[in-house]
Amino acid sequence: MNRPEILAPAGARESLLAALRCGADAIYAGGVQFSARQSAENFEMEQLKEAVSLCHLYGAKFYLTMNTLIHDQELEKLVTFLQTVISIGVDAILVQDLGVLHLIRRLSPDIPIHASTQMTIHTPMGARWAKEHGIARVVVARELSRPEIKTMCDTDVEIEQFVHGALCMSVSGQCRLSAVIGSRSANRGRCAQACRLPFLANGKKDVCALSLKDLCLIPYAPQMAEGGVTSLKIEGRCKRPEYVAAAVTALKQALEDIEPDLDMLKAVFSRSGFTDGYYTGNRWDMFGMRRKEDVLQAKAVLPALKNLYQKPQPLISVDMTVTVCIDVPTTLSLFDEEGNHVTVIGAVPQVAQQHPTDVAQLNKQLGKLGGTIFSLRTLHANCDGVGVLSAAQLNTLRRDGIATLESARIARNTPHYTMQLFPLTRQSKFVPKQQDSLCYHVLLRRWTFIAEMLLLKENCAVVWIPIQEVSAVIPESLRKRVYLAMPQFCTDERKLHHTLELASILGFTHLVCENVVHIEMGKQFHMILHGGMGLGVTNHLALEFLRQERLVDSMLSPELNLKQIRDCIGLPTGVYAYGNLPVMICRNCPIQAEVGCVKCRHNLRDRTGRSFPVYCSKYSGTVTMYNDVPIWMADKIEEIDGTSYYLLDCTNNDDAIFIFRAYTQHLKTNASMTRGLFYRGVE
Repeated sequence: MNRPEILAPAGARESLLAALRCGADAIYAGGVQFSARQSAENFEMEQLKEAVSLCHLYGAKFYLTMNTLIHDQELEKLVTFLQTVISIGVDAILVQDLGVLHLIRRLSPDIPIHASTQMTIHTPMGARWAKEHGIARVVVARELSRPEIKTMCDTDVEIEQFVHGALCMSVSGQCRLSAVIGSRSANRGRCAQACRLPFLANGKKDVCALSLKDLCLIPYAPQMAEGGVTSLKIEGRCKRPEYVAAAVTALKQALEDIEPDLDMLKAVFSRSGFTDGYYTGNRWDMFGMRRKEDVLQAKAVLPALKNLYQKPQPLISVDMTVTVCIDVPTTLSLFDEEGNHVTVIGAVPQVAQQHPTDVAQLNKQLGKLGGTIFSLRTLHANCDGVGVLSAAQLNTLRRDGIATLESARIARNTPHYTMQLFPLTRQSKFVPKQQDSLCYHVLLRRWTFIAEMLLLKENCAVVWIPIQEVSAVIPESLRKRVYLAMPQFCTDERKLHHTLELASILGFTHLVCENVVHIEMGKQFHMILHGGMGLGVTNHLALEFLRQERLVDSMLSPELNLKQIRDCIGLPTGVYAYGNLPVMICRNCPIQAEVGCVKCRHNLRDRTGRSFPVYCSKYSGTVTMYNDVPIWMADKIEEIDGTSYYLLDCTNNDDAIFIFRAYTQHLKTNASMTRGLFYRGVE
């Protein structure tokens, strides 16, 4: 059994030092741009260079997080940033955006890329897709159970798993709650954590129905190692260094069969304690919030935790060989336990008047390695018994030797990658759509006579239905105008495959891909592929990537404003023009946890009284929470230029024909509505 990597977060330099000094094998951190934790201090470029060197001195890896969605106007800065970070030798780059994946591979064919958990890869086929597309490692969804993770470990790709830290209510990469409420996008590192505020199903005050306890799987670390997990990841780039030190220490103890101090870990930070619910399948006690007593506990343990990382610990043993003879410069050779070997030259010894330099004095002066990561294991001295060096000269020799050895370690551990030019080019400018050519697609919860009415009498171009609603009841003549929408999260690949097989037999030809695994499945059945919102398309490079994947068009992220929509060219696109926008996709039902299924009223209320619809899907095993009011753009539809179609999501509105007619006639509405993010966009 291979020991998995201990991967620690670093939101600032002190947390980086805490992680390394407590024994982390790898660090993940972000720059001040393009990082999914913009509320962390993060690292300027010079600080990044220093951080990478420090990790490589310790023999640790440095993974750069670039797991955000990128807008077209940011791409030039992104290229410059990538060229620099690739040149300084980061050990891997974490990505969410398919356009960024495409860009990195064009800039450097050999730098390792890790698929961030925001890419929502959660099945074996998804892991294999990642491997085939040059991704070395997949950070699996935090919502998976032990057996589900094991199936991914059985693929030929490294698996990284979160083992400690905060849990989001929504599946990573599929949350838009913060964006919709306050224009702060979680997918761009600006999450305002709206889910930690009161949401309730039963009318009681101060219930935080969307707030989960923190994850703690540290006691299961040996089990995960046995199961084949490559890297055990600690969440917390916004946490203080004491938290990082405590988590790294506890995880290291668990892997060494030492019982970790979970009480200390709980005291430094928790939300009403810890949960292992997704991993074990015991999901009934997963909800909690930060309480006053949690904060008080932290104050009591912080001083002790600070002692864990205040000073460098001697982690590397060094052997030294020194020669002290008159008339020739002193030489000091250093050998570390990892095979690094350096030699430095010192002063020329003088003839001793009283006490020549001997082995005891050399051991005393050269062994003073406090403040470094080294400890002296053996010293071989060749002294002629005549020459003498002063203490200051020996100190200088030692400092030069250690500095040279540090440089050698950094150089040996710093990778070098192939770099090539990749000019950013556009295929063509967008052409504003004429009103008489507006194309509408309507998404329904199921196939009904309304769907036939839309297609046959209302001249709707396309109807979307969930893949599980595929049926022989749908008239054969209409099946080529029906798009089958895949669930954004579903761990049962066999079920998806079986349903797709049935759809193919029945003659359905169009598939909406909400996840990269759907692309592979759709290709197997020779279907026409369309991109869904789950792919998170926000730039033209992502569209170029999807075009190479044989998709014929794609939905854009609903977090784009009008200008950003126009920038996304190179592949036909669609926008979410009507509907209660899905703001969360969850694997644990907040209503069930609070009041049970019998009392479910399919909505959660926030502290302002707004009611957010909530519906579950037995097919995918997920729960979707929707915005409280629908997007309405019927009277502004001509302002959305550069797209090929407009999606009208009527899954929460049975009056689909009325909605369709309102849009074709560009009508205003007196009902409560929102313009979505078309005008205000997101940070």
